[in-house]
Amino acid sequence: MTPQRRIRRIGWLAALGTCIVLYALLHVKVNAVHAEVVQAERQIVRLENQNMLLETEFLTRSSQVQLAAWNRIDFGFEAPRAEQFIDGPMQLASFGSPRTADAPAPIRLAGMTSGEDIAEFPKLVSPLTGKPVDERVLAGDEPSGGHLAVAIAPGPLRVPIAGAADVARGASFAIAGNAAP
Repeated sequence: MTPQRRIRRIGWLAALGTCIVLYALLHVKVNAVHAEVVQAERQIVRLENQNMLLETEFLTRSSQVQLAAWNRIDFGFEAPRAEQFIDGPMQLASFGSPRTADAPAPIRLAGMTSGEDIAEFPKLVSPLTGKPVDERVLAGDEPSGGHLAVAIAPGPLRVPIAGAADVARGASFAIAGNAAP
């Protein structure tokens, strides 16, 4: 190998090494700029969120001013005072009045706890006709085909009014006894 070729080879290796070093420096600089851009974008998002919160706060406070003006001028509402609060259900009940003669009857639900015997359940009366419901309907022996099944679960037994209306129209009513002890 001649000295010129050796110098040329060393020159190419030096140029290649310089290019690799410059590429590495450029790559580091690009990553640094990219990190700054990402940080700036995150700060922009934070500032936009803060701006949105401030706008919401401003609109809320301006609405409060408007509501206060309406209250002062139109409605005249005021905050409850300490003497307006009650101590318990007995004090609340003292504000009530007895039922008048023309008041409607209170709404009552038929109920049965799961520990009671099904045979002791009172006779069902149709709310539409006022007549007792036939025992064949309760046993499921009615040939009408339509059954209303009520499962007895822990807790009170509730009979829906729609089911009682179906019984009055001729649909059958069955009680499934899966009561828990």
